[in-house]
Amino acid sequence: MRGALIAVVAVALGLPLAAQQNGGSLCVKANPGRAGVFVDGKYLGPAANFRIARTYAVAAGEHEVKLVDPRYEEVTKKVTIQAGKKTTISETLKALPVPKGPFGNLRTENPDKFAAVYVNEKFMGHVDEFSNSSQVLALPPGDYTVKIVPAAGQPVEQKVKIEAHKTIIVK
Repeated sequence: MRGALIAVVAVALGLPLAAQQNGGSLCVKANPGRAGVFVDGKYLGPAANFRIARTYAVAAGEHEVKLVDPRYEEVTKKVTIQAGKKTTISETLKALPVPKGPFGNLRTENPDKFAAVYVNEKFMGHVDEFSNSSQVLALPPGDYTVKIVPAAGQPVEQKVKIEAHKTIIVK
């Protein structure tokens, strides 16, 4: 059953069949759990949902894993994935100084709640983190390019002007 689940996850992530059959898995335990997991530059999803570490199907071999959260310093590690084995990494990201306002708000909507959200080509989180009036991305006033990249389907890109104390929605 577990092998079938890993294969389904691998297919969902778009891994080649050879990688699915000859791969292993990567378990990511990160603090904060909302940190985005990138393997060889490809966004796989948040490190944790509901406080449970996520496990990803990854091709065997050496890979670069990057943990990204805009409120923390990025962490980059090299890992070696062995076929049929689980590799676990645990990291605590170092907090950046808290920015000062005023801010405007960005909300995002997409059927893929874990679609990556980029602002000016910088990963900011996933759609579900900024999807309602109490969950927004606070940004200083200015012009931005917002891109939403779902696991399947076409990315959405939109230029927006953020104004202090106002909310913009990108769908």
